[in-house]
Amino acid sequence: MKIASQLSSLNALSPLDGRYASKSDALRPYLSEAGFMAHRVEVEVAWLKALAAAALPELPAFDPKALQVLDDLVANFTEADAQRIKEIEKTTNHDVKAVEYFLKEKVADHADLAKAAEFIHFACTSEDINNTSHALMLSRVRDQVIVPKLQQVLQFLVQAAHDFAEQPLLSRTHGQPATPSTMGKEFANIAARLKKAISHIQAVQPLAKLNGATGNFNAHLSAYPEIDWPALSHNVLSQFGLTQNPYTIQIEPHDWMAELFDAIARANTILIDMNRDIWGYIALGYFKQRLKEGEVGSSTMPHKVNPIDFENSEGNLGLANAVLKHLSEKLPISRWQRDLTDSTVLRNLGVALGYCMVAYDSCLKGLNKLELNAEAINADINNTWEVLAEAVQTVMRRYGLPQPYEQLKALTRGRGITQDALQRFIADLELPTEAKNYLQNLTPQTYLGIATQLAKDIKE
Repeated sequence: MKIASQLSSLNALSPLDGRYASKSDALRPYLSEAGFMAHRVEVEVAWLKALAAAALPELPAFDPKALQVLDDLVANFTEADAQRIKEIEKTTNHDVKAVEYFLKEKVADHADLAKAAEFIHFACTSEDINNTSHALMLSRVRDQVIVPKLQQVLQFLVQAAHDFAEQPLLSRTHGQPATPSTMGKEFANIAARLKKAISHIQAVQPLAKLNGATGNFNAHLSAYPEIDWPALSHNVLSQFGLTQNPYTIQIEPHDWMAELFDAIARANTILIDMNRDIWGYIALGYFKQRLKEGEVGSSTMPHKVNPIDFENSEGNLGLANAVLKHLSEKLPISRWQRDLTDSTVLRNLGVALGYCMVAYDSCLKGLNKLELNAEAINADINNTWEVLAEAVQTVMRRYGLPQPYEQLKALTRGRGITQDALQRFIADLELPTEAKNYLQNLTPQTYLGIATQLAKDIKE
């Protein structure tokens, strides 16, 4: 078989650039190679502008026209610009140096900026530009892509909690019938967990450094010892909404990135748990799935409507977490003041978060297909009167009846019980009338505790 040399969705090695390419599109402006270059240009320009604003003797402040030229380089960065940087890199064999030379080309026709060309990348190590770019890329993709998508999932879960708040549900612990809840309460449980996980993702503070080759402003002070370089660096980073890390080697240690990746992985784990539970409820018939014209569930069994969206979501969340785990474990480790193992690993940010996006979209697609099958749910719970054994033995304990747990165990364990048999047992108990009436009127569908209220109380 001959495969075309030009990349397409059919010959891409990764499904993120093939089968699932459209689901990853929102990440491309931030985490693609071109996106990385665009952020590097943005950081280089910000540093140059800050140097000019510091009134260095050899670098006069830029006039509005020069500042506009620089701002346009950032705002109008194109894929053609990225391609030009790649062409320069063929000669330099250094990606950040290629960005520097690209910017020098771009300002060559502007007299004041051309004079300032040697202040592009002034006193910087490559990692000053890269780590700041990565911090910008990740903070933006978190705030503008990842969190909004997770909040869509959360919004659905909260609405489902409210919609199904009063629908009794036979719980299953260890797969066996257990104390009832409501379907809404089960969605509320997931919503509460996801809401907390999202808050942890949002709480991670991106850090960055612009402090030179080994984090001490050595080159900066050799040229301009009178400048407060930590303050100047802080100001540049704060403009980007980043926090300065004053204690670094050549690289920012990436501990904050590990926190972020761990926080995202925790949210993903919650969704894996949810996918599996809903998969199970579909298998039990508690949910039906809305049909789509033309779809098939099996190549040989025409009747099947498979829960493929939840399976797809689970699988891709697993892949995402595998990469996120490696990122969080590897990135904070560097030999002495610098090695390059972090550099190649960081090029996989889009892989980790791309699988997240595929999974989140599949999860939402599956959730939006669900139709509650109250008839099946009610039939199950109405056939499990043994779940009331807990209530009966607990009331017996209150009033001091002998061996309440053991009596109910002998009556119900491993064999179930009918409504009539349970109520005959209750009728023979020496209980106050009020307590006996309560137990006689209790049904599996009304033995819900505060589940309904908890479901109604959950908020985004």
